[in-house]
Amino acid sequence: MSIATAAVVFFSILFPSRTWYAPSQPLEITVKPEGGAVTLVLTDFAGKPFDAKMSNEVEAEKTVNLRDAFATLDTPGTYILYAVPTGKDLKAFVGTPLVIGVRTDLRRGGPQATAMVVKVEPLRYAVMSTDKGEMTMAFYYDVAPNTVASFLSLAEGGYFDGLLFHRIVPEFVIQGGDPMADGSGGPGFRIGAEFSDRLHDVGVLSMAREGDPLERQGAMPRPEWADSAGSQFFICLTREKTKQLDRRYTVFGKVVKGLDIVTAIGATPTAGENGDMPTERREIMSVKVLPVRPGENPYDGLLAVTEEKK
Repeated sequence: MSIATAAVVFFSILFPSRTWYAPSQPLEITVKPEGGAVTLVLTDFAGKPFDAKMSNEVEAEKTVNLRDAFATLDTPGTYILYAVPTGKDLKAFVGTPLVIGVRTDLRRGGPQATAMVVKVEPLRYAVMSTDKGEMTMAFYYDVAPNTVASFLSLAEGGYFDGLLFHRIVPEFVIQGGDPMADGSGGPGFRIGAEFSDRLHDVGVLSMAREGDPLERQGAMPRPEWADSAGSQFFICLTREKTKQLDRRYTVFGKVVKGLDIVTAIGATPTAGENGDMPTERREIMSVKVLPVRPGENPYDGLLAVTEEKK
């Protein structure tokens, strides 16, 4: 068990019986209240709660089939399950919330309106420590679940520790995650594109990939280029210059604390043929993956800061 996983277990009140569930299987969660009764509250990723089909108050340890409790879990989407002390507001949740991803078949010709599988996992965030300071990152499980899973897995394994921000384009992006430190490296696998309507705003995390030559003519990238992301990611420095990337690159998260650190790294002097090679070493010291818990919820208000500024 990794340190991050142990931390999630330690702070949990909600314990899924497994990570993956078929549509025909009970979606069982064991609830272990501490210090009083809790009510199970299910929301969409933006925080909108759903009505329950029955009383969801739990006073003592109990295993609940969420399919019996919430009709919406038959509908594809990304949901968050909270344990809230009975009578309290959602923000008073206890333990670590769970992300419930009801997934469809995204293969060509698949029945995308029908749930194919459900993934249940703790809601987590990351703290990236750099030579300039720390930045806190929250993730868009709803639009880029596979990319988020890959980034968190690499981070937990220490993949990013000691790597550099090898590419810095002033007023555009800072880019890291390459073990070769020259833009050519990756983890030895590729991630399929998860393009969405989420904007490339200041502080947004997005995946670097190979460029399709046809994109210069305004075309969308073809699959062999669209699906070429690995471990290299970039963080947007401005909205004006990065809006051209919308719906063409996979947005998977956002820096919600430490934007001054992003700005400081972006101000590093550069040189080289393309003017994007830092002349000073900018290192990722470590990336720690942590569970959301009371008082430490980077997702609070996350979507409110992703809307395009008018």
